[in-house]
Amino acid sequence: MRPGNHTIDEQRQGEALGPLPGGKGGRKLYLESYGCQMNFSDSEIVASILSEAGYSTTKDEGEADLILLNTCSIRDNAEQRIRHRLQHLKGGKRDNPNLKVGILGCMAERLRDQLLEEEKLVDLVVGPDAYRDLPRLVEEVEGGQKAVNTLLSREETYAEIQPVRLDDKGVTAFISIMRGCDNMCSFCVVPFTRGRERSRDPQSIVAEAHDLFAKGYREVTLLGQNVDSYKWNVDSKGNVKDPGQPVVRFAQLMDLVSDVNPDLRVRFSTSHPKDMTDEVLEVMARKDNLCKYIHLPVQSGHSDVLKRMNRGYTREWYLNRIAAIRRIMPDCAISTDVIAGFCGETAEEHGATLSLMREVKYEMAFMFKYSERPRTLAERKFEDDVPEAEKGRRLTEIIALQQEHSRERTAAQCGRIYRVLVEGPSKKSKEEFQGRNTYNAMVVFPKEDVQPGEYRFVRTTGHTSITLRGELVPEAVALAEGFVS
Repeated sequence: MRPGNHTIDEQRQGEALGPLPGGKGGRKLYLESYGCQMNFSDSEIVASILSEAGYSTTKDEGEADLILLNTCSIRDNAEQRIRHRLQHLKGGKRDNPNLKVGILGCMAERLRDQLLEEEKLVDLVVGPDAYRDLPRLVEEVEGGQKAVNTLLSREETYAEIQPVRLDDKGVTAFISIMRGCDNMCSFCVVPFTRGRERSRDPQSIVAEAHDLFAKGYREVTLLGQNVDSYKWNVDSKGNVKDPGQPVVRFAQLMDLVSDVNPDLRVRFSTSHPKDMTDEVLEVMARKDNLCKYIHLPVQSGHSDVLKRMNRGYTREWYLNRIAAIRRIMPDCAISTDVIAGFCGETAEEHGATLSLMREVKYEMAFMFKYSERPRTLAERKFEDDVPEAEKGRRLTEIIALQQEHSRERTAAQCGRIYRVLVEGPSKKSKEEFQGRNTYNAMVVFPKEDVQPGEYRFVRTTGHTSITLRGELVPEAVALAEGFVS
């Protein structure tokens, strides 16, 4: 997860979702999702709710009656990208006066009045906890009214709504296990746009995993702003709510989901260093289908900066968690988030981030310049005083170092046999397929007689900075020579 612990997949920003079967009417919905994986998961909930209201989704925005953008507020450039998109759609309404445009998600909650009234860019504004209200709101819009609901909830988890899976590959899926965040990192807008933290009933999560496996999915990612703080049947003070029911924390939840089927891989995003326990790591080490990959955002390598960020841990604590991962799962892959140029960051503090990166040697990192966000503690308390040019220079150093480490870590995976989950054709060649190993590394190999959703054994023979290349090997060879699950 990016600043504020939510994972931005830059390659998927603005991807249209669909098509959706089962709409009961002739109206068409075009959905775009930006930013974190939680937004993509939420879009599947939105598609389900609007399917019941008579909408089917389309990949052709030209035939849409309703266009919804599920938005991100984590950085200013993310918001600006969405504003440009809304301006474009506003121009398109001249050609189709009946077209309705709305925004969902974090940006919707934060800028509702500005987008709805001042700039008149949208007809509909719906926050992340109000998606159940979408059918009524859309009806108001179709009646010529503007519609808005950005109320936050302390209970909403959408637990009983079965998301409509919009990934046409049908191999991997997201399962949202919790919503909101209580951490109040000083740079982050999530607590203000997604509300307080609340966890979902574990049995509904397990049931969703069973359903996905039965439908052919072979990998699920458990999603939350801070999965390590997942808790069920226990209040915020640690008291058991119902003595007759078990307490379920994240370690127990992973155990439950991994028991659905040995062939269902389980990933999760995102962990918080202050909450990750050895118990979680021990469950991961014990279960082969719990992928050996952890995204552990550090943000800065200096304790003083971490204190200003209100991250709740020191450099020493973070490195203790890294040491625990290496001790319990020596080959576990680790990725992170890094912010360059946070308020008051000195050259020495920037150097501490570089030295921590050299010590850990991450497989991958999401790296950003600090972008001040309205309403955050950092905006109220600190001066954004690192010049943009210096932020850029520091970010360049961070990126260069990470590229070096990524090449090194990818090279270390060469010459081994992996059990790879086949996701589909390679982006660069129809004659090749691609899939991921347990360490979340992409592996490309000749197509041969392979189908998406299958597990195949691949011996890696080459690599780029972040991608492995390999060749298929028979199961007997993998069993004889040894493989990484």
